[in-house]
Amino acid sequence: MTVYAKNVRFLDDVCLEVLFQDGKIIQYDMSNLFEKYPQLEELRKNRILFELGHLDSAGCGIIWTDELDIDAMTIYEEGKLIGFAETTINQKIGIKLAQTREKKNITQSELAKLSHIDQGDISKIEKGLGNPTIGKIDKLFKALGKSIDITVK
Repeated sequence: MTVYAKNVRFLDDVCLEVLFQDGKIIQYDMSNLFEKYPQLEELRKNRILFELGHLDSAGCGIIWTDELDIDAMTIYEEGKLIGFAETTINQKIGIKLAQTREKKNITQSELAKLSHIDQGDISKIEKGLGNPTIGKIDKLFKALGKSIDITVK
């Protein structure tokens, strides 16, 4: 499953709080990785460096330097769930599209060919950043062999 980080906060010591596209707020203690990756201890020694970390442009990880980074999936799978944030309709559509595409073992590039929609647009939609029309959403899901059903609650 692909997960995208939307925001990161740097807490005490070397703890992170990360908001993910699906609304989950995960806390992660970087010291869990020090034994396996001793170079990460530099983040504890240098608070300024730790706070200079940032999400990569895709939301797939947090980067400090070329040698110091962590992928979002590690945080998502190994961190502690501490809460939920409200998600937008675009984020919900993006999550569903990515899940459906991955279940069918289709890459974004393959979906682009099947749907005649640019791969970059698909990437933005899956990250919840796009503002697709209902027609475009329908076209993407039809290319995956699915139909959409709109329900108002």
